[in-house]
Amino acid sequence: MLEPIAVKPIGVVHNSVKEPRRGDWESLESTIVVQDRWASALDGLEAFSHIFVIYWMHVVAEELRETTTHVHPRGDARIPLQGVFATRSPVRPNPIGLRVVALLERKGNVLRVRGLDAVDGTPVLDLKPYLFYYDGVPDSTVADWIQDAARGHSRLGPEEKGQRQES
Repeated sequence: MLEPIAVKPIGVVHNSVKEPRRGDWESLESTIVVQDRWASALDGLEAFSHIFVIYWMHVVAEELRETTTHVHPRGDARIPLQGVFATRSPVRPNPIGLRVVALLERKGNVLRVRGLDAVDGTPVLDLKPYLFYYDGVPDSTVADWIQDAARGHSRLGPEEKGQRQES
């Protein structure tokens, strides 16, 4: 049996988003306030244009985390059920979020970022610089349903395509 592990937040997200939402995160600016005791650990981070933010999706109900194994990606019932580990759903055993964001500014223990998909008050677990030569995967592949979603639609049968409403 694996032993539980404990993680401690190093900071918190502040922005105008109070409730989880789908999409429209790319232009959102947020601040990450890092605990004073970790401020010096940020030294040198401002030299990077992008960083990974690892955070705890704290608004996910524990009962969902304990029981959900499959979800319709993006909440879209037209996309076949997928195992939660094959999705970016916040409903997962450990609701850890990971996002590459633009680092706009550092002032002391405060980072200003763009593109973070986390609500106001989200605990931040860690920060790491994005390294294109290390983190980029040029020949990566993804599931068909993700490619379809990236083109603006989910996988629909011919009879459903005419009924779909654009959002």
